[in-house]
Amino acid sequence: MTDELNGRTALVTGATSGIGKITALELARMGARVLVHGRNPVKIEAVVAELRATSAGQVEGIRADFASLADVRALAAEVRTRTDRLHILVNNAGGAAARRRLSPDGIELTLATNHLAPFLLTNLLLDLFKASAPARIVNVASEAHRVGMFDFDDLQSERRYRSFKVYGHSKMQNILFTYALARRLAGSGVTVTAVHPGAVDTGIWNAAQGMVRPIVRVMQWFMISPERGAAPLIRLASATDVSDVTGVYFKRFKPARSADPSNDVAVQERLWDVSARLTGLVQASSEDHR
Repeated sequence: MTDELNGRTALVTGATSGIGKITALELARMGARVLVHGRNPVKIEAVVAELRATSAGQVEGIRADFASLADVRALAAEVRTRTDRLHILVNNAGGAAARRRLSPDGIELTLATNHLAPFLLTNLLLDLFKASAPARIVNVASEAHRVGMFDFDDLQSERRYRSFKVYGHSKMQNILFTYALARRLAGSGVTVTAVHPGAVDTGIWNAAQGMVRPIVRVMQWFMISPERGAAPLIRLASATDVSDVTGVYFKRFKPARSADPSNDVAVQERLWDVSARLTGLVQASSEDHR
């Protein structure tokens, strides 16, 4: 155990299992105060107890369902009641819906959970990061973003739903968000990066159906452990040699060029504007719900 993050506060979303849990544990072991986010209160309580028993840092649980924008807003408000400083945010929570489903807000579930929730949460907490600078935001993306560019005219996959492709689109959105946010945070002392942690056996595809299911079964033989998958996240959240790196996509430990569409500033800004309206950060228009 070390104290290199002593006095620092971190929020890790989706931290009750997999790479989120390992990331939270290691940040706590470095001395950080860690807010462990999850959806299931029983799991949150169990993970908090486990992390407290094996780390030097202060560990607290915090609950929210990322499918619900109201829950995300409540999460941001709860963070504010607990701290006036936030130095690290790891946007890890996410999922992959086997079939098209809608969130409580009437938004396609993968889009709502994987992109809109971290987009909203991060924006609601930006002033805390700026007040805490130097601070870091780490967005968990994926090489799955290379499946192809999503269609702004069918953002919610109403015409055709393929779970892996929709998941890949949400990871493209994470990267577009990262680049757009980095521009907005330039000179603030707050950095933001996106990272592909590797093909990690986290159980995210356990509910896969149809043609995807046999592919997932084969892939699981080659997937890495959550401990190995969490290592790039932990490094980006804590290592001194990347403290000034921002607006960069990492393929595990190395900077990499993301797919060409993600580097289009016009696309980044269009997604930002649509996301701001869908999450209620600005007035929504009817076309955003297509």
